Amino acid sequence: MAVLPNDGSTINWLTRIIKPKIKGNSKRTSPREGLWKKCPSCGQALFHTELERNLDVCRHCQHHFRVSSMRRMEMTLDSDGREELFPALYPSDPLKFKDIKRYRDRVKDAQKSSGTNDAARVVKGSIKGVPAVVTSFEFGFMAGSMGSVVGAKIAHGALAAVENKCGFITFAASGGARMQEGILSLMQMAKTSAALTKLEAAGLPYISVLTDPTTGGVTASFAMLGDVILAEPNALICFAGPRVIEQTIREKLPEGFQRSEYLLDHGFLDAICHRKDLRNTLADILSRLTGFPVETIRTSGDVPLKPKPEPPIEPPAPDLRRAEADAEPSS
Repeated sequence: MAVLPNDGSTINWLTRIIKPKIKGNSKRTSPREGLWKKCPSCGQALFHTELERNLDVCRHCQHHFRVSSMRRMEMTLDSDGREELFPALYPSDPLKFKDIKRYRDRVKDAQKSSGTNDAARVVKGSIKGVPAVVTSFEFGFMAGSMGSVVGAKIAHGALAAVENKCGFITFAASGGARMQEGILSLMQMAKTSAALTKLEAAGLPYISVLTDPTTGGVTASFAMLGDVILAEPNALICFAGPRVIEQTIREKLPEGFQRSEYLLDHGFLDAICHRKDLRNTLADILSRLTGFPVETIRTSGDVPLKPKPEPPIEPPAPDLRRAEADAEPSS
């Protein structure tokens, strides 16, 4: 009996005659790659489109994912009339800083990965018809660290709000001052704080929204100077991180320490606002403090506000005394 060779030549001979319809894929990818995202809080797998539709909030545990500066603007501002301010500001390297990598190279890599010039974006627009200038941090750019460009954008954003006679809003998400710029980054704390006094002098509101994480020199400067300070649920808000504090005092910190709920209980915040309610809340606060009316029509895909139905107007009750007096005959 003939024995077929075991070197695969028979299969190769057949495939030369009959081409296989199923082509092999050398690059094996997970079926969840690009379609699903795992929640870091509850571990549930979330469909990307569903997560985006839910404003990047987990539907199982309500964990608020970090979002980019552009995504934040899309969720907050009306779709029409947006204008980015100061897009030509680029960071420099005045100290020629270098650790294991040159600062100049770090900036280029961060610009390529995040698609932004630096760690902050300023946009002029409106929220439900109420005009505002909004600054949002890009945490994907060197952990949202505040350097000279970030400080300049926040300061110029506050002045732009004064010029346009509207409110100023910041969404903070930062690891603090940028160490690669040394003392120049620390000077931004004073610059941003001084610029906010122009808003106060003009009688215009400044709303600070703290998101996860807000730490370091950002917390110690403009982020805590808002006329109204809001925060997203379970956001880390601190100057020094919990690990640094535990190593310094050599004690275990209480559960939930430095989270937004803890800060609200101790008077550091005015309110904690869920992301789905944040847009309406900001529009309401700005309207009350600036006098601009809130539009109740649908804008930026948002659900329109339904006016409360007015109670039916009842006819006044008849005056029986006057009716009896008219009925009596005159003497």
